[in-house]
Amino acid sequence: MSRVHDMGGRFGDGPVVPDAEGAPVFAADWHARALAVTLACGSLGQWNIDTSRHARERLSPKDYARFSYYEKWISALTDLLVEKDVLTLDDLAGDGGACAVHPLADRRLSAAQVQGVLASGGPADRAGGPAPLFQMGQKVRTRHPGGNAMVAGGHTRLPAYATGAVGVIERLHGRHVLPDSAAHDLGEAPEPLYAVRFAASELWAQTEHPRDEVVLDLWESYLSLEDR
Repeated sequence: MSRVHDMGGRFGDGPVVPDAEGAPVFAADWHARALAVTLACGSLGQWNIDTSRHARERLSPKDYARFSYYEKWISALTDLLVEKDVLTLDDLAGDGGACAVHPLADRRLSAAQVQGVLASGGPADRAGGPAPLFQMGQKVRTRHPGGNAMVAGGHTRLPAYATGAVGVIERLHGRHVLPDSAAHDLGEAPEPLYAVRFAASELWAQTEHPRDEVVLDLWESYLSLEDR
């Protein structure tokens, strides 16, 4: 699958226009509801954050280009609900008719639980495992070609603009769940996660300022030691 969402550093998409100071958090009431129902459905435990990100990424290119931010969210959510057999298309259309209590009803997120659930989050760091391969200050090169090395067209957190680029290890974040695996129900496969610093000129032919730098959080399997 082409990665239509992987737009970082791409020319021709127009300027990024920030919200005006004091603008409301949500531009429309339904945006807040889209966020709320997405988080509530996530508490059902039928998918993880990487699965939901990939659901948004694999919307059809035509839809991805024309949908607004929260239209992408709610469209991907409906896909997940059907794919995971939580709801049917008839249910979503309102034609499901009367039914018994849903098997996942006991996992519903009540109003009283929301604050605690959001405060606790879903940590992705994991203890144990082998020692990290890379140390602070070492030069590394990102994998090229990029993409998911486990699933063709699958989810990855290695941006297309950073493939094959040379950077420097700035920090080790510990071991974290590998999105490339978790998004596809292949297990957590935790790996060391590094903050890697790149000169902007290493990523793009034309930079705004010669001394600009970009720091990316990248998993160990995205990297190899650069000995030049």
